[in-house]
Amino acid sequence: MCGIAGMVGPGSAQLVRVMTQALVHRGPDDVGYYDDPSSHVGLGMQRLSILDLEHGHQPMPNQDRSVWIVYNGEIFNSPELRRRLEQKQHRFVTDNSDTETLLQLYDDKQEDMLGDLNGMFAFVLHDKRRNLLFGARDRMGIKPLYYAKTPSAFAFASELKSLLTVPSLRRDLDRASLFHYLTLRFVPGTSSIVKGVSRLAPGHWFRYELETGKFETQRYWRPSFASQEERSVGEWTELVRTELRAAVQRWSLSDVPIGCSLSGGLDSSSIVGLLAESGHSKLKTYSLGFEGAAELDELPLARKVAERWGTDHHELILRPDDLLRDLLKMVWFLDEPYGGGLPSWYVFQFMHRDVKVGMTGTGGDELFGDYGRYIGLERRLAGQQAETAAPQASAWLDRCWPLVSSLVNRLPHGVGGWRARERWRHWPQIGRDPFQWEYVQAFYYFSDAMKRNEVLTGEGGEQSTDTTEFLRRLYEEADGVLPRDGLMQLALRTQLPEEFLFMTDRFSMAHSLEARVPFLDQVFVDMMLRIPAGVRTRPEDPKYLLRQAVRDLLPEELLHAPKRGFVLPTAQWLRGPLRPLTKRLLAPARLTEQGLFKPEFYARVVEPHLRGQADYHPQIWTLLMFQLWHSLYIERTLTQCPSFSWRELC
Repeated sequence: MCGIAGMVGPGSAQLVRVMTQALVHRGPDDVGYYDDPSSHVGLGMQRLSILDLEHGHQPMPNQDRSVWIVYNGEIFNSPELRRRLEQKQHRFVTDNSDTETLLQLYDDKQEDMLGDLNGMFAFVLHDKRRNLLFGARDRMGIKPLYYAKTPSAFAFASELKSLLTVPSLRRDLDRASLFHYLTLRFVPGTSSIVKGVSRLAPGHWFRYELETGKFETQRYWRPSFASQEERSVGEWTELVRTELRAAVQRWSLSDVPIGCSLSGGLDSSSIVGLLAESGHSKLKTYSLGFEGAAELDELPLARKVAERWGTDHHELILRPDDLLRDLLKMVWFLDEPYGGGLPSWYVFQFMHRDVKVGMTGTGGDELFGDYGRYIGLERRLAGQQAETAAPQASAWLDRCWPLVSSLVNRLPHGVGGWRARERWRHWPQIGRDPFQWEYVQAFYYFSDAMKRNEVLTGEGGEQSTDTTEFLRRLYEEADGVLPRDGLMQLALRTQLPEEFLFMTDRFSMAHSLEARVPFLDQVFVDMMLRIPAGVRTRPEDPKYLLRQAVRDLLPEELLHAPKRGFVLPTAQWLRGPLRPLTKRLLAPARLTEQGLFKPEFYARVVEPHLRGQADYHPQIWTLLMFQLWHSLYIERTLTQCPSFSWRELC
């Protein structure tokens, strides 16, 4: 695993060294540079040595030195690809470097090489023969790649903070990205939070022509449900077991020891069981518990899995104050605003003490029903069909809406009246749109109407496309039969890459640890997409197919344990230790000066919460995490991790 950076333009050799140094946490084992003065191209990389420790130095050239590559990731079918290329008379000079495999494959197939790759990757190569840069990101978006174009340069990097060291790049906020962040707590799509800086989308490649400056991107893979197959449930269960076992084996390819994050849930426990069953002796496992949260504690279940397979098991108990202590470090390493879960920081920090590679269960939820989030939409669609058959029900709703609306408008703050009022205010527009109603219900943070009416200043809200509409467009591109197909594709294109994999990459790399996600093995994902929606998941038990496939590997009590997750005590933090920070960063005077948010937000939302008159902690936490990011990246224009704590911001 590595951090990569590069630039085309005047002074690229010196600037790339600064950009690369900003990524040292991603690869502290080695550093390398490539400069081509004739084309003003510079490439740099920080290496975390996992495969071919001796011969994997980058940037790496092909044999005639006409193509140079910088590459972040692992290609898990590299051994198979090398054998195939050797049969075509390609000669390798390294023992097992997957970087050289990429170079040889590019020599053989150019852009068409991407269809052969199974792994996690972001790479860019300088093709001197074709006078261009060519880069790509893996299908699922496991590894990141940012890029920016200015009048005089083109630059790319693994992380936003690296690109922001380029002097010609302005740190201007992208208002549309902020608009979406307030609803989702993460930034979706190809636009980053900084205007002019883009993210290469998962499953896409780019090509930049050095002579003309022409830039283009193209999609080389999309999730598709078009080739679903008819098999019995038993046959699919057996195939899930076979393909997941093969995926775990592929993703355990390493020349250094590996460990497993073991939460006590079904996904991570399945990976541990399959690894141990395949012969990985003395496997190291790591579990996180939370002080004072026994009802959420999965340590006993994780311990049973560890005992079942005789792993070298380690446990860490986390206190809420630990999260506050490292809050600014997390905000810095995340690169972009993020208001979601933070405890994974400590899992990766804990694992880094012993290993360089850590397996996680990320992706299992999205492939197997995503907590059944499709259920409400499918029921509403069914209800819509019934309404068509019974139009009097629709007329009854029209007559009742003004009365219900007036009653909802009288709800006190403490009953969650703010969100309820917003939902009912827009009932005439959304009541008959199952997709929009489903997502308004899911807007736990801010709906589109809330953002425009209550939160953002005019410029910030009026020029942005509704987040609902942004999601709907992606949803409607799915080629599946049922809404659960559409929502699965939506999750694979938004929440999975730009929230969960985004957080996993940044937090693991902050501790120089390579996180691997075998559920997102390409062969396994393609197999999952072939399973008919009604078989792949069931409303009463979204993961029944996975549960059946691995039940002999896991303790009986784990198979039936409910899904748990650690909920940050943000409501208490905001009224307690974070109260001074909240009052400062969300104060009306500061909001007025900043010009992004309406100063009335403080009196309408923050003040009632601080007084204990309402519980608006999701909305306040979402804004507070953005304000912390804004303070570090925009106001202070930091170029390295802050050495001060959040208390000093007060």
